[in-house]
This record gives sequence, structure tokens and C-alpha cells, in this order.
Amino acid sequence: MQNVVTHWILTQDQQKLYAKAWGDKNKPALVLVHGYPDNQEVWEPIIEHLLQDYYVVTYDVRGAGQSTVPKSIRDYALPRLSLDLECVVNELLAGRPFHLAAHDWGSIQSWESATEAKFKDRMLSYTTISGPCLDHAAFWMRDQFANQKSKFFKQLFKSWYIVAFQLPILAPTVWHFFSPERWGMVLSQLEKTKGLPLNQNISKDGEHGIALYRANFAPRLIKPRQRHAVCPVQAGVLQRDKFVSPELIDEMPKWVEKFERVEVDANHWAVLSRPQEIADYIAQFAQKNAD
Repeated sequence: MQNVVTHWILTQDQQKLYAKAWGDKNKPALVLVHGYPDNQEVWEPIIEHLLQDYYVVTYDVRGAGQSTVPKSIRDYALPRLSLDLECVVNELLAGRPFHLAAHDWGSIQSWESATEAKFKDRMLSYTTISGPCLDHAAFWMRDQFANQKSKFFKQLFKSWYIVAFQLPILAPTVWHFFSPERWGMVLSQLEKTKGLPLNQNISKDGEHGIALYRANFAPRLIKPRQRHAVCPVQAGVLQRDKFVSPELIDEMPKWVEKFERVEVDANHWAVLSRPQEIADYIAQFAQKNAD
């Protein structure tokens, strides 16, 4: 792939994030944040469709890929992850405005930035794929429990793994049994697509990323905050998502002044199985909100 430059970004708490800048820096900037248990390489099938129009920035979030691994679970808290994004864009984009797109846990953590006043006017648009704001999700779950318990229990059933990830020894150990090829088979079955790119770092990405769940789910679900978006938001709704209920998207318009949704006939890893389609949605929404 053309013209990629690698960088090491030092965070405010002295972690090192491995980042890449793709393409012509004179083009509009687009930052992509990966989910769990992935690293930034998950975006590469999409990036090749974006480089004609965008200068793309990706990075391994803390604990993933080649970035360093914090020692404490609290170092994975959402405010800290938002500061990581701020360090990356300040270092690589030098005050420039940018568009943001994210998937899965990348989306969850990016909501923290997309609802921060300091990013107003600098973050031009946000495309979120299969990763709701935890605060919004908590309000939605409370409402469903009070009024439509069937939807509440449907999402609770889909979220079984969140409870499993709280187990201190068993959960990280399970990832030691996943080779890149074995994890690739799981993804191929979920997405009904063969030959998907393999994550060569899957065992470590899975093991360390569990801290994201432990650091954030209980605090946000117990005590959700009022979080309003500072930019236009597009939600990619994955109609066959086995982990995130599409109904969670219904909560977003309450918190976003300018909101759009697109329906994608895919499972959770559409970023791998439908790269052209996802790239088109990201680019089209960014173009709508170029100024």
C-alpha cells in the first residue's frame, strides 16, 4: 500500500502508541480507531479505498498490536483512552480538523472524545460502527427494563461475554488457545466470508484488551453520564450483529444533534467482510461534513 509512515506517540502517562499515517498529508484527515480483539491492521482493507481522498491516521490502542501494555486496569479507563486519541492527533495532525471513524471498542472509546467539548469544531464527523456510548447504552437498558423487558433481556443475552471477561484468570488464559488461523476460522464463520485477513497478534490482543471491559463497564452502567455529541454522527447498523443489538442505536438521536444511520447486511466484523461498503459510508459521511 502506498506511502505509509510509522510513528511512536508518547502518551501523557508515558505509554507508547504505535501509529501509522497513510497517504498525502495535504488531503483531509481521517482517523480510524480499531476495536477488540483487533489492532490497527484490521483497517487495511478499508484504507486502500480511502487514500484517494483522505490522509488516514491509525494507531494501536494501548495494550494492542505493538503499543505498550499498561500495568493497571484503571489505565484503560475511557478518559485515559480519550487522552490517547488527543495525543495522536496533536502529534500527527498539528491542530488540523479531522474526521473520525471507529469500530467495536474503538467506537466505544471514541464516544468519549466525540462528546468532549475540547473536540468541538476540530472533530468534523464521527462514524461509529457497532460500538455504542456506554453512558447512552446504560440509559437505554434502564428504559428497556422499565418498559420493554424483552429488548432488555435480548441485549443482556448478547452481552454474555462481558460477564465472562470479568473473571480474573480464566478470561485472559482462554486467548492463549487462539492461533491466528483458529481465530480466522471463527471470523469466517461469523461473517460467512472466507479468506479474511488474519491477526497475527490475536493471543496478546485478546488477553490484554480484556482490561477495557474491566475498567469501564461497571462504572458507566452503574452511574451513566449525560454525554452529548460535539459533531455530526453516523451509525453503521450491522443487521446481523451477534454482540451488539441494533436496537441500541435507537438511543443515539437523543444525544446527537445531527444524526444519520446506515444499514449494513453484515455481522460484527463488517470492517473485514465488507471493506468497500464500509469505506464508502465513511467517505460519504465525511464529505457531507467537510466544513
